[in-house]
Amino acid sequence: MSIPASATADVLPPRGPLAGEAGEPSVAPARWRVAARRFLRHPAGVAGLLLTGLVVGAAALADVLAPHDPFRTVADPLQAPSRAHLMGTDNLGRDMFGAVIHGARTSMVVVLGVTAITAVIGVAIGVVAGYRGGWVDDVLMRITELFQSIPRFFLVLLVVALFGAGIGNLIYVLALTSWPGLARVVRAEVLSLRDREYVDAARSVGATDLRILTRHVLPNVLPTALVVLALTGSRVILLEASLSFLGLGDPGVMSWGYLVSNAQRFLRVAWWMSVFPGLAIAIAVLGINLVSDALNDVLNTSPTLRGRGWRWRRRKISGRARRSPAPADDIRV
Repeated sequence: MSIPASATADVLPPRGPLAGEAGEPSVAPARWRVAARRFLRHPAGVAGLLLTGLVVGAAALADVLAPHDPFRTVADPLQAPSRAHLMGTDNLGRDMFGAVIHGARTSMVVVLGVTAITAVIGVAIGVVAGYRGGWVDDVLMRITELFQSIPRFFLVLLVVALFGAGIGNLIYVLALTSWPGLARVVRAEVLSLRDREYVDAARSVGATDLRILTRHVLPNVLPTALVVLALTGSRVILLEASLSFLGLGDPGVMSWGYLVSNAQRFLRVAWWMSVFPGLAIAIAVLGINLVSDALNDVLNTSPTLRGRGWRWRRRKISGRARRSPAPADDIRV
């Protein structure tokens, strides 16, 4: 009896090591290199990266670019921008350039702190709620809705009244009111991923829930989570500036919101006091928003970075491509 070779093509294992066995090279560096190349070809992404890099660089090099204390009087009050003082001086004779630079550091510290806490809490709750489902999902989502219903402004007032206006307290308050949005987005992604074919295949070969989450679910959730975190960062900059504008920020550090608030009385006689801090806020928010839009286009549309292509695409293994079984007219049994 002869059996056509095509009938056994799906039964016979391919030659070479199987996916997941020792000797298989990691595809993670390759897929992120593809994403990096796509991002660098995205005009808005490059523009956003330059603007964000400008703000981050100024924050990191604040002590080099403006080594003096930003609260120290260095010249006569209300001097217009000049070679000695690039952004002029304020009503107390403080250098506006140094104040804006140190304000960038304050904003970046708040953004990094809030996004880090938001990422940990939001991703953890979203993944657990989406993957476990049932009563666990119901309880976690009700907790999420509870935090979403808390008025952020009144919570800040309460924290400032009880614990004082410090940058640490500001970071905790903004983080506690920022993670619910990320948690809901991550939960929706996990709900769409947990019943995919490649997840069922991993379960069928005995993979544990932890392995499925870390190798098959989380890598596909990360692109969307990065976009949400980038948008969270831009909102945090505006919130921090708004709170400092209202006098709820840390009085011991320089802030863009404080500079804009201080400039209100001098709009007609010292335009630079409000223009330069406002321009810094606009550059930071615009840069992060452009980066988030580019990340959304690159990570959520690339076929090599979404869906089954993350883990189940056939690639070159051990320096050679997979080969099909040797051709044969028939197989004798």
